[in-house]
Amino acid sequence: MTESGVLDLSAIVKAYDIRGVVGEQLDANVARRLGAGFAREAGGPAVAIGRDMRESSPGLAAAFAEGVTGQGVDVIDIGLASTDLLYFAAGRLDVPGVMITASHNPARYNGFKLCRAGAVPIAEDCGLLEIRADAERGLPATDVPVGSVTERNVLADYADYLRKLVDVSGIRPLRVVVDAGNGMAGYTVPEVFAGLPVVLVPLYFELDGTFPNHEANPLDPKNLVDLCAKVVEEGADLGLAFDGDADRCFVVDERGEPVSPSAITALVAVRELAREPGSPVIHNLITSKAVPEIITEHGGIPVRTRVGHSFIKQTMAETGAIFGGEHSAHYYFRDFWRADSGMLAALHVLAALGERDWPLSKLMADYGRYAASGEVNSTVADPAARITVVKQHYGSQAGVRIDELDGLTVELPDGSWFNLRPSNTEPLLRLNVEAADAAAVAALRDDVLALARA
Repeated sequence: MTESGVLDLSAIVKAYDIRGVVGEQLDANVARRLGAGFAREAGGPAVAIGRDMRESSPGLAAAFAEGVTGQGVDVIDIGLASTDLLYFAAGRLDVPGVMITASHNPARYNGFKLCRAGAVPIAEDCGLLEIRADAERGLPATDVPVGSVTERNVLADYADYLRKLVDVSGIRPLRVVVDAGNGMAGYTVPEVFAGLPVVLVPLYFELDGTFPNHEANPLDPKNLVDLCAKVVEEGADLGLAFDGDADRCFVVDERGEPVSPSAITALVAVRELAREPGSPVIHNLITSKAVPEIITEHGGIPVRTRVGHSFIKQTMAETGAIFGGEHSAHYYFRDFWRADSGMLAALHVLAALGERDWPLSKLMADYGRYAASGEVNSTVADPAARITVVKQHYGSQAGVRIDELDGLTVELPDGSWFNLRPSNTEPLLRLNVEAADAAAVAALRDDVLALARA
């Protein structure tokens, strides 16, 4: 890559963010150009910049800042941050923000998560393509004065704000194992948990972007093995696992068993509805059907959306929803600028458990009603063609209901259902199945895969 000339960034600009291999797809020149494009698209007198613990993050953050200040816009450098800490800064300071991170991706990757002032998302359909176009051609130099860079640490303010949204000060003492995966939770959890009636057992809190212990991706069960074992070993009340940029939180009960993010969505929804009865609550179409059932039972209005944070946040804004949850452990809060925060979800779990003298497994039993497959990926040459085959097969059966809000969702007469949708970035089909029990899930999963992979 050269400092001048046209770039092709199609391989790294995704549906919701920007990610690529450092040194091959992503370098200081690309970061600088993206910063200039972001400054022009997002507007405002200043931009907040946060970064994770990856070795490449400081350099990319500095280059991005150069692009921003070169357009005459000031930079507020908040330094090390989780993504939800960056969203807090964008909301509290009312400025656009960028988080330098590749989330759960391996160490060789990095990237950018972007938002407007107030943590309003920037995605493919709302500004990201314009930023890409500006970065690809390069913006000309301006004659405005170069913007300034000031440092500002907002970690304490962030922690204080979260603790005001979820009061856990009066709960019974809890022993909690937290696996930070060498990611940014190792920076934020000690501050947020300070002064709470929690005995914190830290696991992999050392900030290390090479991820020496395991990938910072709790969605993959193999990355929860250490946490599950540590919870049992410590006799802990629960375990929490965060991904690399700590915007997602996964929960493990006292038996060392993972808790479904759908169950956590239902739990938090019930708590938020107790605070504001009758409120809409968002769930994406891959969450368990127990989620809308429980929302309705507790007087809420379930609102179903496509997968993806920009759709969730847009629908929250349109409906005034108090909360939203996804199957991938992204949890969105109206009072957190409709942004996602794994830390807020974790505090809700602590509060719910700490208010009762029950183990977490008993508490969560009310929220898990069905068996699920988890996400099953298939590499196929023509995802659209395979979806058509599956649709034709099931659409011809009596009593089957089909919708195509996001990929293909098929509900069978016995109440079981599946969703088959293409990846936004790879030639993959992603399958999620739910049914009454594990045997029914396996049978339906295998039937769909036989068609999808034929």
